[in-house]
Amino acid sequence: MLSHRFSRAIAQGRTKPADPPSRASLLAILLRKRATAHNVGADELEALLRDQIRWSLPIEREISPE
Repeated sequence: MLSHRFSRAIAQGRTKPADPPSRASLLAILLRKRATAHNVGADELEALLRDQIRWSLPIEREISPE
């Protein structure tokens, strides 16, 4: 939890970050952050990132024949 608070404190001091160029690059960033959180044992941060990853996944709807 401490690393999450530290990350937020640093982010508040930065200018607005540029939007990621695509959904795929956003997903890649989130996956790298989740892997880092896992490696350092930040379980709460990893869970938060897992939720963000799930939310960012594209949803494909099946087209039903008419």
